[in-house]
Amino acid sequence: MRRKNVFLKNIEIIDVAAEGNAIAKSEGKVIFVEGAIPGDIVDIQLLKSKKDWATAKVTQLVQPAAIRVDAFCQHFGTCGGCKWQMLPYAQQLQYKQNEVKQNLIRLGKINIPELQPIIGSAATTHYRNKLEFTFSNKRYRTPSEIAHIQTKEELYNLPQEVALGFHVPKLFDKVLDIATCYLMQEPTNAIRNGIKAFALANDIPFYDIRNRNGLLRNIIIRIVNTGEIMVNLIVAFESELNELLLNYIKTSFPQITCLMYTINNKANDSIFDLTPQLYHGNPYIIEKLENYSFKIGPKSFFQTNTAQAENLYQVTRAFAELTGNETVYDLYCGTGSIGIFCSEKAKKIIGVELIAEAIEDAKINAELNQIQHAHFFAGDVIDICDAAFFEQHGKPDVIITDPPRAGMHQALIDKIIEMQAPTVVYVSCNSATQARDLALLDAHYMVTKVQPVDMFPHTAHIENVVQLKLRNHV
Repeated sequence: MRRKNVFLKNIEIIDVAAEGNAIAKSEGKVIFVEGAIPGDIVDIQLLKSKKDWATAKVTQLVQPAAIRVDAFCQHFGTCGGCKWQMLPYAQQLQYKQNEVKQNLIRLGKINIPELQPIIGSAATTHYRNKLEFTFSNKRYRTPSEIAHIQTKEELYNLPQEVALGFHVPKLFDKVLDIATCYLMQEPTNAIRNGIKAFALANDIPFYDIRNRNGLLRNIIIRIVNTGEIMVNLIVAFESELNELLLNYIKTSFPQITCLMYTINNKANDSIFDLTPQLYHGNPYIIEKLENYSFKIGPKSFFQTNTAQAENLYQVTRAFAELTGNETVYDLYCGTGSIGIFCSEKAKKIIGVELIAEAIEDAKINAELNQIQHAHFFAGDVIDICDAAFFEQHGKPDVIITDPPRAGMHQALIDKIIEMQAPTVVYVSCNSATQARDLALLDAHYMVTKVQPVDMFPHTAHIENVVQLKLRNHV
């Protein structure tokens, strides 16, 4: 199976692996298959083949699994999102729970208690509060659209069409035009489709990603549970056409409470080093978790599934086991949401975050909620949390850490061990790196509770919250 263009027929899918890939076996080799679920019988083409494993894609679904359901989105299989639409949600949760368990046991090689049942999302569509769409002057055509094309010349001579949608996976310059997206509630689709139609009718040029010309680049839409809506239009340069389009958006969608635009003439789409300009309404929107309010600006980070964020933070707070007497250190605190969520039951909150802008948001959010005993510091935990800092603020009784997917740096793990907090709550969006970090903490801390939380239905992503106790305090 090492030669190229290897096709295998009637292969049975037997399980699900990490990252949502399915598992099959052939001639003793494990094959990771895209786009299949357990119970499917498929024909596949190998993409990469090693001694003990291979990757493959489905070329034909020979016999669907009994549990397979129809995808609800017309863009399923192309846009790269919601890859598990064909898998019933109950089974999605089962596989996610098992992935967390296997990662902690096999990768962490530590003793863990029985996992608490995964907390699923009540809403499996329209659950996101933020989406970003990309303009392109060259719409991506799906394989089925060009199946009849016989020559490259015919392909190159097809008329160019514009797109406003998502980047096609692994193709940086290909954008799939989206008609209806089920990830966020209306008026998301109405706003996106209205902007596209107006731009086309008024000859406003869509961006050419490869050649870096054209005006319209991206649009970011946020809709929060207070009903407020933020729209940020990203354009390549100043133009009278910006005013024309922004005025259309303002008058056509009066429910938008914050309308902004951002000039981006860089090669990449990031706006974190740019300055959004307010065109209409307020410069922020307000999101609520329980009774806490959070001010969200155009560059603020906030969990994209509000309802599940509330569940995630409730688990975190419960695992912290606060009595009102604890000093809580919230590491990777971002805009302060977890610390603020725990503040009512803590004596003091100390939040530390590397990104200075996020700390400014955290201070604003603490003030917004009239929380006087939360203090936020910008910088590296390793540098900030020294003897003088402990002398001024006290050592932590509880540490909450919520790192990015890469997990915690060894130096931070050493710092946590040095701080000797009796309780650590580790919130993770990647149970594999979490397992690695738990193994490094294991000599000093034992895992006492594990709670998976599903933030992203129809994807393989899973959050996990772990409670650890200092061994000499247990």
